[in-house]
Amino acid sequence: MNLENHAIVVTGANGGMGISIVERLLEKGAMVTACDIQTDKLQELSHERLLVIKGNMLDEFQVEKIFQESNDTFGKIDGLVNSAGIAQQAAPIESVSLSEWRKLIDINTTMLFLTCREAAKYMKSNQKGSIVNIASISAVRPRPGLQSYIASKGAAESFSKALAIELAEHKVRVNTVHPGPCDTSMLGQFAAAGTDVDQAKETIFKQSVPMGELVTPKDIAASVSFLLTDEAMMVTGAVLHVDGGRGL
Repeated sequence: MNLENHAIVVTGANGGMGISIVERLLEKGAMVTACDIQTDKLQELSHERLLVIKGNMLDEFQVEKIFQESNDTFGKIDGLVNSAGIAQQAAPIESVSLSEWRKLIDINTTMLFLTCREAAKYMKSNQKGSIVNIASISAVRPRPGLQSYIASKGAAESFSKALAIELAEHKVRVNTVHPGPCDTSMLGQFAAAGTDVDQAKETIFKQSVPMGELVTPKDIAASVSFLLTDEAMMVTGAVLHVDGGRGL
């Protein structure tokens, strides 16, 4: 399941999950364009097949330029992985501001629209491509206090399915990955204000996983890698749960 000669754009690449995805794709032989609004961790990676671009993926003109630079560098765009996203601190709906709601929807959903729209231009002309959007198992099995985050991730799943059927005739595949509680710095951001994050990981998040362990960024990276390969050529519109059974 190698990705040699595959040119792939990864958003949210500077985060814990994003870094693991970038490293996995490079290991598999891919040419990777790693994008994020911060790139300090990415700058520590040194690889001849890695292009690091700092940019705001909510700015449609920057998105256009990033994809153009990636295409100019590697000669094509075969894949897109949207791992960018933000968490919501658990809170009752009456305490959530409109600006907080809009921020969650923009980053977790609108950003997908902008990057997928740009990727489609290149993939349709090549009559080949694979898009993987990372959402959340909470879209299937919600937790209290995360209503705005869950709405944004549910929209990400629905958008991915709609795009999968739209792009199928062009041989472009679109799939969704639903991670369960993943052992990254972002996980603690879901806890309510004043919560001991380390304790929450053990007593709330870890215990919610039937297999008894938190998901790791490497687990997500392995699944994303598979969906990008030609081994998954007939997989589109699928929702892959990488959650240790959390969604059951």
